[in-house]
Amino acid sequence: MRELTIPALQKNLDDVFAFMDPDLKAGNCPDDIRTMLQVAVEEIFVNIAHYAYAPATGDAKISSELIREGEDCSLKMTFADGGKPYNPLAREDPDITLSAEERQIGGLGVYIVKEYMDETAYEYRDGQNVLTIVKKLSGKT
Repeated sequence: MRELTIPALQKNLDDVFAFMDPDLKAGNCPDDIRTMLQVAVEEIFVNIAHYAYAPATGDAKISSELIREGEDCSLKMTFADGGKPYNPLAREDPDITLSAEERQIGGLGVYIVKEYMDETAYEYRDGQNVLTIVKKLSGKT
């Protein structure tokens, strides 16, 4: 498992992408799955940057782990911040049958994370919000 602690600022998103890249390469991640992971990671990191410590700033601790089980390969990423306790997975999913004008603002990004990832989990542990995502990169389906 590799770890990165970085100021939770939107301008650091490219550094987060660069951090996850070695595991994507090692797992022979297909482009479509890479895109899903980048969308999910962007949503999570930008939400931490904008809301976790608002109006102040703080750090995000990110871990990345390539998990191999037989022919299967998955990427597990964990995002931790010391901001206000908030479980984004508990929020009700937006009604995507409504038009953009009819839908309430917010929640669509987290919904996409839940839809794109194979596993999502949240816990508040030791004064930290801890959000974990897992995405299968390769193997038998």
